[in-house]
Amino acid sequence: MPSASIKKEILCSKENLIKVVLDIENYPKFVPWCVGSKIHKKTVTLDKIEIVADLTIGKSFFKETYKSSVIYKKSTDSIFVTNISGPLKYLKNNWYFEKKEQSSIVIFKVEFELKNKILNLLINKYFDTGVKKITDAFEKRAIELFKIVQN
Repeated sequence: MPSASIKKEILCSKENLIKVVLDIENYPKFVPWCVGSKIHKKTVTLDKIEIVADLTIGKSFFKETYKSSVIYKKSTDSIFVTNISGPLKYLKNNWYFEKKEQSSIVIFKVEFELKNKILNLLINKYFDTGVKKITDAFEKRAIELFKIVQN
């Protein structure tokens, strides 16, 4: 099963980074290979935000939609994503955010497996590169939205 983990310091507040990750409706504007998104349900309580959403991922001949559960736990500043339905046999990704002076440390961990074994083999070859591109896209989006000046 493909898995990867990235730890990155980003010159942005953790609160703003969390906003970017929870801004699922706008993923098609900045997340690589994301061509569509739809929020089915969003529940906000004192200690967490729960979202059920579809993401449509596509490249070339491949285009699939999967439904996932997204849970943001305010007490730990962490986001957990799991698969509900679609072409994924398994999905688990976690985002952890820590404040560090004027920036934040972001840890992104992802594991997944497609139901289609041939596509699984293809994606496995490029998985680390893809995860890096996705993490970089979230950083770039935060910089654009919050007018962060890079040194």
